[in-house]
Amino acid sequence: MYATNPYNAYKQNSVNTASKEQLLLMLVDGAVKYTKIARLAIMEKDMSRAHKELVRVQDIFIELMVTIDRNLGKHMNDLYNIYDYIKSELIRANIKKDISIIDNVLPLIEEVRNMWHDVDKKIKISK
Repeated sequence: MYATNPYNAYKQNSVNTASKEQLLLMLVDGAVKYTKIARLAIMEKDMSRAHKELVRVQDIFIELMVTIDRNLGKHMNDLYNIYDYIKSELIRANIKKDISIIDNVLPLIEEVRNMWHDVDKKIKISK
């Protein structure tokens, strides 16, 4: 009866009731978090955990790529290409289990996260 972890139930409910904007912010926050976890896992020689977390972040960027309407112009194509680059670098980092690749791409992932948080703030201010 109490087998479900209350925190997991709360997280699932948060995702189920979130707006598209909130989901986007959850994804980009998760991308930063899981990339850092993967980096730490490599340092600790926990390669299966590193693989799991890097695949999770790759999946986040694939999801972000799928949602882009590339017919909306150059900016959307540029954003798609940034996401694709990040995904490719994460694949490379995963294959090689190379922290230096993660260290090079993590600032870009953080920049993407910060950009979306800034956009969200500007939208809320303008309402």
